[in-house]
Amino acid sequence: MTIDGVLDLHTFRPEELGGLLPDYIEACLERGILDLRIIHGKGTGSLRKSVHSILRRHPAVASFTPADETGGGWGATLVRLKPAAGA
Repeated sequence: MTIDGVLDLHTFRPEELGGLLPDYIEACLERGILDLRIIHGKGTGSLRKSVHSILRRHPAVASFTPADETGGGWGATLVRLKPAAGA
């Protein structure tokens, strides 16, 4: 998996996100990537709900919001991370 700040979750199920998303966030922090785009698709909204639930609880997440129409609309979430301590 490429760590570039864009994570496409189309091939994952909501129950797979509990380890994947926090690990991806940590990998981005290690690389100094603070702005993320999580692509969860529109579908039924279950992936989006799971993503948002994880983001709400993750201590490194400063904020998140749905992407604008050019970034995927409500099928993607833009995330801003807090800089790692000592960065």
